[in-house]
Amino acid sequence: MWSLSGWRRQRTLAKHPVSEETWQRVRHQLSFLDGISATEDQWLREACVLFLHDKHLSALPGVELHQEQRLLLAAQAQLPLMHLGDLNWYQGFHEIVLYPDDFLSPQRYRDASGIEHEWDGEHSGEAWPQGPIILAWDGVLASGGWDGYNLVIHELAHKLDMLNGDANGLPPLHADMRVKDWADAMQQAFDDLNRQLDQDPDAETVIDPYAAENPAEFFAVTSEYFFSAPDLLHQAYPRVYEQLKAFYRQDPLARLRQLQAEDPVYQASY
Repeated sequence: MWSLSGWRRQRTLAKHPVSEETWQRVRHQLSFLDGISATEDQWLREACVLFLHDKHLSALPGVELHQEQRLLLAAQAQLPLMHLGDLNWYQGFHEIVLYPDDFLSPQRYRDASGIEHEWDGEHSGEAWPQGPIILAWDGVLASGGWDGYNLVIHELAHKLDMLNGDANGLPPLHADMRVKDWADAMQQAFDDLNRQLDQDPDAETVIDPYAAENPAEFFAVTSEYFFSAPDLLHQAYPRVYEQLKAFYRQDPLARLRQLQAEDPVYQASY
């Protein structure tokens, strides 16, 4: 994950310390981190510092960034990488641009007859190949719970997807994973979601219908759900959950179930 040598890594961590008080305030705002181990918590805390050293956050007018806010974003960005090893998973971009809220972005589409359509679409996030990530800050602040929404993970999942080239829903899989197993699970679920929406465009699907847009969005949306609503993803598409579990090498559903078993109040909250 990091290109820094060991001594430079330690120097960076020493130069940018995160107090226990600040870190606990960040953790308090990100309930979907509840249940991670002390070792994982320490890794995440250090990974946030290194991420913020490596990436430049460009805040547009209306967005104020202090250490706590920067860590809030970084913790969400680093959670998916927690067990992926020391590879540069977030290569190919150096900047995250933060708008205060949703922004207009030029869109272009060529239809089947060859006619090109252009319009301005309102977006809360974008990930450009070999370019920056753009996020709406209010979307970042709304992320981090067990509610099936995480703008940061969604857009960074696109960056993982792009490691193989164009975003197509197939990130680089580990050696112990089979492309056929991944493709079969994802395609079956993608087809099922589209079938539901074809029958009723207003259907209340278990996962966000935006996942039906294309395979890249399906991967990004299901990655959101994997970390922020693993019970819903497992309920709807258990084979997809198992593939993401193998890819991210984490089991958020086990964390959530353990929390619910230990704390009835917690169970009633989600």
